[in-house]
Amino acid sequence: MAFLAKLKQSFGSTFSFFTDSFAELKKVRWPSRKELTSYTLVVMVTIIAVTVYFWVLDIGISALVELIV
Repeated sequence: MAFLAKLKQSFGSTFSFFTDSFAELKKVRWPSRKELTSYTLVVMVTIIAVTVYFWVLDIGISALVELIV
């Protein structure tokens, strides 16, 4: 009997977890399409800028290594 009670308690806490999770997701303020587009654009521009920065840095370090060797 103790095993069944423990099993029921664990499934109860699992269902409680999912119920609470869905309740919290209803409270989330999701971004609008315009906000999402602008955030995506900011991320893409940042990724491109960082990529170009490291590419130029890599070319510079490679040139220095070639001069040394």
